[in-house]
Amino acid sequence: MIQLKSQREIALMRQAGLAVWRAHQIVRAMVAPGVTTEEIDAAVADHFRELGATPLFYRYPHQDEGKPAFPAVTCMSVNEEVVHGIPKNRALKEGDIVSVDTGCRLHGWCGDSAWTYAVGRIDPKVQKLLDVTEATLDLAVELLAEKSRWSQVAVELARYVRQNRFHTVECFVGHGIGKEMHEEPQVPNFLSRGLRGTGDFRISPGLVIAVEPMVNMGTKRVKLLRDQWTQVTNDGSPSAHFEHTIAITEEGPTLLTAAPTAKEQQVLAAG
Repeated sequence: MIQLKSQREIALMRQAGLAVWRAHQIVRAMVAPGVTTEEIDAAVADHFRELGATPLFYRYPHQDEGKPAFPAVTCMSVNEEVVHGIPKNRALKEGDIVSVDTGCRLHGWCGDSAWTYAVGRIDPKVQKLLDVTEATLDLAVELLAEKSRWSQVAVELARYVRQNRFHTVECFVGHGIGKEMHEEPQVPNFLSRGLRGTGDFRISPGLVIAVEPMVNMGTKRVKLLRDQWTQVTNDGSPSAHFEHTIAITEEGPTLLTAAPTAKEQQVLAAG
């Protein structure tokens, strides 16, 4: 069942969202040739620790019983890695892209966001992949203000990706979020079988969802690596991933994991 949030609860979720936004500013400043994904993960872990926030991904249980829990604070997925990449002693190289997904719980509420970063100068075709995937997320925010049901948004997102000759990953979807990272509803970026039936949902004030398009340059199909977590494209083509936690309010969609407003900056500075 979808749990709609009050204005007070959305305000509390914004605090977690700002903590995640700050984590991404740390990542953005560190991403460079020669830096390891393990070093970036450690910096994000330190950030959450200083805030007293609980990382959502660290020790997250595997969906299959008996398989290892996720061992890091961030998912760090490089190039053909789509999602759930494990940080390691791997130095980033000029021309790489790295998708960083992370989240935390602060004062009992969750925030979750992903971004794909270019490492130095990248191939223009790969830059277009990043631009289109980020624009897909922007389009979702725009359509959330106009449409009444998520299926209407999902159709447009998938169409936009196809028009740009890329492919939407269909085996991973966004999700509701609140006191837990994963809540109802599921939030596909395409018209899934569920959205054609009972899985569709209304876009109503109090709805809080994590919208996260994952887009591949080549095939939409992915496969699991031996580490039991990392998902890569079947054909080795690059993949991009962007995500925001978004609340629907009476005034429209609000990005809970976006940069602080001028008013919020004043409050943060005063604190």
